[in-house]
Amino acid sequence: MAESRQRRQATAMTEQRMYGLWPSPIGPQDIAAGIRLGEPCWDTGGERLAWVEGRSDRGVLVLREADGSLRDLTPGEMAVRAFVGYGGGDFTLSHGAAYFIGQADQRIYRQELDGGKPRPITPGFGAASTPRVSPDGRWLAYVHTYEDVDAIAVVDTEGKRWPARIGEGRDFYMQPSWSPDGERLAWVEWDHPNMPWDGTELRVARLAVGDGAPALKESMVVAGGPGVAIFQPEFTPEGDSVVFVSDEGGWGRLRRLNTATGETVTMALDGEAGTPAWGQGMRRFSPLGSGRSAAVISSGGFDRLVSVDAEGGERRIEGSDAYTAIAHPVGTPDGRSVAAVVSAGNQPPRVVVFDAPGQQPPEIVRRSDAEIVRPAALSSPEAISWRSFDGETAHGIYYPPASDRFVGSGAPPLIVSVHGGPTSQVTATWNPTAQFFATRGYGVFFPNYRGSTGYGRDYMLKLRESWGIYDVRDARWGAEALAREGKADGDKLVIMGGSAGGYTVLQSFVDYQGFYKAGICMFGVSNMFTLASDTHKFEARYLDSMLGPLPEAAAVYRERSPIFHADKIVDPLAVFQGDIDRVVPREQSDSIVASLKARGVTHEYHVYEGEGHGWRKAETIDHFWKTVDRFLREHVLFA
Repeated sequence: MAESRQRRQATAMTEQRMYGLWPSPIGPQDIAAGIRLGEPCWDTGGERLAWVEGRSDRGVLVLREADGSLRDLTPGEMAVRAFVGYGGGDFTLSHGAAYFIGQADQRIYRQELDGGKPRPITPGFGAASTPRVSPDGRWLAYVHTYEDVDAIAVVDTEGKRWPARIGEGRDFYMQPSWSPDGERLAWVEWDHPNMPWDGTELRVARLAVGDGAPALKESMVVAGGPGVAIFQPEFTPEGDSVVFVSDEGGWGRLRRLNTATGETVTMALDGEAGTPAWGQGMRRFSPLGSGRSAAVISSGGFDRLVSVDAEGGERRIEGSDAYTAIAHPVGTPDGRSVAAVVSAGNQPPRVVVFDAPGQQPPEIVRRSDAEIVRPAALSSPEAISWRSFDGETAHGIYYPPASDRFVGSGAPPLIVSVHGGPTSQVTATWNPTAQFFATRGYGVFFPNYRGSTGYGRDYMLKLRESWGIYDVRDARWGAEALAREGKADGDKLVIMGGSAGGYTVLQSFVDYQGFYKAGICMFGVSNMFTLASDTHKFEARYLDSMLGPLPEAAAVYRERSPIFHADKIVDPLAVFQGDIDRVVPREQSDSIVASLKARGVTHEYHVYEGEGHGWRKAETIDHFWKTVDRFLREHVLFA
């Protein structure tokens, strides 16, 4: 009887309402109010933990003391953010001090954890990233770039000496790592036209360390090469080996190289241990000692945090199964605790400390928001696959409409949200875009089209010279598959994306007029020629693999550039652009909008001052989501 009464009460609380018009617990103000959490790092003693918090357009270092208390380290007049490439590698802790990159001048600053003001220890030219302190606390290695010349540099931690270059002569460097004895330094390096997921090399250098600055004695490449991507080298605590991720063989696997014998052992795990290195300072594992590592392994877009032993056997770290997206795991020096930024499809990000042996429950250290929305009111992601236009299988993530108060009839309108990159992947992480739409009654589909990562190297290579084909067609065929299954209304399809995803929006409008009811394009690429000439150094040769090298592939660039076929764009389109975007400059959006305006195509154009490649300011985020909501009501729901 009690069960029947509860069922009747629950049914009475459920109301019928049109899909897309449900009152949602997730509003623009909630998205804008959330803080970004990144790069947890332990101090040398393993008792103090710090991380970066993104608060609107300002990065702040937050320190958790041994007693659990939290405090901001960054003075109010400063901000923390590195600008090498896409950024990342903002700071580190060592021997009671924080070393961070100041956003305004890109110098490395030292700040004592027990008090005092930050002071610069590197000169005021160029940009720095990924500071790493030697085990004795005397030296700091980092990635440096100046006038498009990159290097691995070393400076003393007091900032009394001029920095010295240890690694130079290659186009790019990332992820320096010290050996426990401080006499060796490992890093990843590569040259144009490669991107870091194409082909990189792992170099180990032996240093002469004395009273003066460390000097290079010898160095050699120990792994990687053409067609092999290396990611995140780390010396083991014992110092006899280097652990790294390599995709040799087709999947990113953990490998352990004995630096004395040259023997390499592959830890064969089911899934993907790597990720495309779009930013500096990224991590996917952390050595814990005694041959063990804490590692993130991904399968179908869902992460698991495991303890891996020397033979490759894995054990799920206790308490981590509540999360499906895990970033930047880092262990304490004694290997007992692992901190990471974790989330799930219906769980906003947190900084959590896990007990590696599994004897203590996880500790939630920091939450990105108040978490006042019940999980039952949120959407949970599903891994999906479908047969695409050529008979091959493509993959993606689907968020169904979700509410604990409302139901809809029929099939829901569908947001096809295309990831950037294009070499990237949507995973089962906390996704404000998905929740904003799903809790209003939309289905949300993230196509991990062929060319995306996370499904093996061969799957990623499908996009070579085929950008604008597989992404566009896989997205359409995936949407049609969802419509056939009743998970989407085929007459109310919307395509949305930013950067490379914005390009897919424009190219889809060129190729498939009338298929999508409306489009949302954020800083999308419209002209491949100007992208190749105007973008930043990191991506200056990216199109060599995506479309082909110039001038030989000029015809392909013209064919795949929406600006040369803009007359085919006739469906309602909202365009958004940051005015200081150096990755996809404003001219890319200006030119498309000029065509729309001249031909009288229904459109909106919004340029945000002070914003770059993505939104950081709270006022920008608030305006963007309110505008998108209104635009879709006008041109999709009520059209």
